[in-house]
Amino acid sequence: MRLRWLDPWGVLSIVLVLCAWQLVAWSHATVLFPGPWETALAIKQNFHAIAGEIGNTLRRAFSAFGLSVLVMVPFGIACGRIRALGMIVDPILEFLVTIPPPAVIPIVMVLAGIGDAAKIAVISYAMLPGILITTIETVRQAPPMLDRVGRSLRLTRVESMALIDLPAALPGIVTGFRLAISASLLVTITSEMLLSTNGIGAFVQRSQESFHVSSGLAGIVAIAIVGLLLNTGLRLVEQRLLFWHYRARIGEE
Repeated sequence: MRLRWLDPWGVLSIVLVLCAWQLVAWSHATVLFPGPWETALAIKQNFHAIAGEIGNTLRRAFSAFGLSVLVMVPFGIACGRIRALGMIVDPILEFLVTIPPPAVIPIVMVLAGIGDAAKIAVISYAMLPGILITTIETVRQAPPMLDRVGRSLRLTRVESMALIDLPAALPGIVTGFRLAISASLLVTITSEMLLSTNGIGAFVQRSQESFHVSSGLAGIVAIAIVGLLLNTGLRLVEQRLLFWHYRARIGEE
């Protein structure tokens, strides 16, 4: 798999952005606009604090991700396979997609308080569209021949969903996973700013309130790097897990 940000042109673009950022910071010469060098120093100085807060953030994000996958993947396959269920869920899903996750935080606070359960609920809500929509659509777009194969083998509906629909929809489902992880980090940080006393979101907020701009920016850069590494790792896992899918695409080309 080709990682574009590790290509020479990708590295060059990152270096150019960092250089431009540093030049702009030097031109302003203020602690309210730190450059990449000052941000790197802040990461070094606050490394243990940032690492601990990122651990809290990832714990919540992964908990919500696991919960969403366990619930939404089977449900999405059922919606894609069972026409009547899909017709009921589609309008509800289209309505929920229009509601931004931060908007449900006050409702969640009333129902679940401000503990980890509330934050995991908000994060799971943010993951729902990416996982559910891609699962439903990939199941619906599966070749009709697969359905006929299942019937010829006399598979039950549950067996067809597990043995035929799930493998056929797996490439689209994994794509939904990547979208869900990106959304989960964004919403986790937002929920931590509003509902939490720990996590990288709370760390950034405390840094801003105390005018430690470089520390807050260090937290933002650190979580951006973690998000990039997570997305890259998931791509590598996807390539190994779905090697048959990529080989088929190469054969078609």
